[in-house]
Amino acid sequence: MPTTTLYLIRHAEAAVDDERADPGLSPRGELQAAALARRLSAMRVDVHDDVLLHSSRRRAAAAAAIVATAHAGWASRASDDVEDRTAVPEDLSAVPERYHRLLRDVPADEHDPDGRRLDAAVRSLSAIGDQDRTVVAITHAFVVGWFVRSVLDAPAWRWISLPVSNASLTVLQWQSDREPRVLSFNDTGHLA
Repeated sequence: MPTTTLYLIRHAEAAVDDERADPGLSPRGELQAAALARRLSAMRVDVHDDVLLHSSRRRAAAAAAIVATAHAGWASRASDDVEDRTAVPEDLSAVPERYHRLLRDVPADEHDPDGRRLDAAVRSLSAIGDQDRTVVAITHAFVVGWFVRSVLDAPAWRWISLPVSNASLTVLQWQSDREPRVLSFNDTGHLA
C-alpha cells in the first residue's frame, strides 16, 4: 500500500529582539535548524520532488533555508498548506472558557474560522497517491497541533493544549488500508 509520511517541524527559535511583526531566527534558532538538518540526514529523510515546504513567515523560511542547504538537491518553497493559522471556532461555547481570550486575540491574518483552511491543508498533505510520498514542512505550533488533532480525530479545540517546541519534529503517516498514525510528536532529541 502506498504511504504518505509527513514530517512536520515547528520553526526554530525566533529572534526576540527583532521588533518586526515577522521576526527571523535568533542565533540559537540557527543552531536548532542546523541540528534539525543533521537529524533529518541521519534519518535518511528524502522529500517528495526534492521540495521542502515552509510558511511565508521569516522564521520558517530561514529555518527551511538552513535545512535545504544541508541536503544536496533539496529546494525550499513557501506553501499555503503550512501557513501560520489559528483555528478559531465560530461558536466558542464548545471550547473550555480558559481558551476564550486566546482565541479572541488571534490576529486577523492568522484567523481560520472553524479550521476550514487547516482542514484543507490536512487533506492536501495527507493525500495518498500511487506511490510512497514523503513531505517535510516547516510551520508553526498551532498548525502542528491541528494536524495531530486531526490524525487522532480529537475534538476540534484539543490542538490548543498540545505543546509544540521550537525545531521539534512530528511525524504523521497515512495509508489507505489503516487509520492515520502519529509516529512521533514534539521530538526534540536532536537538540540535546
